[in-house]
Amino acid sequence: MILVTGGRGFLGGAIVRLLSQQGEQVRSLARHHSAELDAIGVEQFIGDLTNQALVDRAVRGCDLVFHVAAKAGVWGRYGDFYRSNVIGTQNVITACRKIGVTRLVYTSSPSVVFDGTDMGGVNESIPYPHHFHASYPQTKAQAEQLVLAANGDQLATVALRPHLIWGPGDNHLVPRILERGRSGQLRRIGKGDNLIDAVYIDNAATAHLQAAQQLAIGSRVAGKAYFIANNEPIPLWDLVNQILAADNLPPVTRTISPRLAYLAGAILEIIYKNLRLAGEPRMTRFVARELATAHWFDLSAAQRDFGYLPQVSIEEGMARLRHWLQQEPLGGR
Repeated sequence: MILVTGGRGFLGGAIVRLLSQQGEQVRSLARHHSAELDAIGVEQFIGDLTNQALVDRAVRGCDLVFHVAAKAGVWGRYGDFYRSNVIGTQNVITACRKIGVTRLVYTSSPSVVFDGTDMGGVNESIPYPHHFHASYPQTKAQAEQLVLAANGDQLATVALRPHLIWGPGDNHLVPRILERGRSGQLRRIGKGDNLIDAVYIDNAATAHLQAAQQLAIGSRVAGKAYFIANNEPIPLWDLVNQILAADNLPPVTRTISPRLAYLAGAILEIIYKNLRLAGEPRMTRFVARELATAHWFDLSAAQRDFGYLPQVSIEEGMARLRHWLQQEPLGGR
């Protein structure tokens, strides 16, 4: 039996479907029920990761756990992120140790090592930064360190850092880009030539299964973190414009300087925090830095240690995304 936390989410659901296609018995632990998971025979546990008793029940009887669930976002109270991402992860680790699970695959993020400057061709030796501009990367970094520290002679752990997962079924990145594209809110920050390497959903899910296959106590992947991307660095705004084009929207043409974007983000954060406004600011310091810097990675460790090679190119992924948007007109909205 295999448990996937966040099994009804974008990445978690893709992992669940791959496992089911391979004939595995799969469980999901998520905050809400999924009819789609019912249809493919997935056992579901409904609730919050902060509930240790529930996590224990979901883990019991499993020999492998994919911990994918997390609170994502660029804005929100630190305590909310901490409860979901740090306490939730500690509860998963505790359950694995208590029940005797020997393999834990954790979904992390490249943002755990982002210090606000370019990350061009970096590998896993890059250290955690001394300061974070948002609660999400800060708490994901804390959780990743918990997972890697838990690796030992009874539990083997590995952390994967997929970058900007996108594709059909996306409920985060693609909808945000399309929504802002329709409203005319998108602005290119700086020259727009900063390279990024995002990852198509099928490639991200496959990487998790490949890492799990090589994960064992004392194995070469145990206790390590790995960057996961498409191995196709392209200018950020080229990727954004391709996503817009997949929904027949015009490209981004207006620009704003990185300094002005950062200043706007800082001001908006103060306003939203002091006035306790609902929603999130149109710009934050973290987003301003993310959109103005390079994010592409040396993937040789993942290729060497568990054979990761992206199978779906950006071109093919965009064709699939366009088809999905045509078939599911509300899918990206």
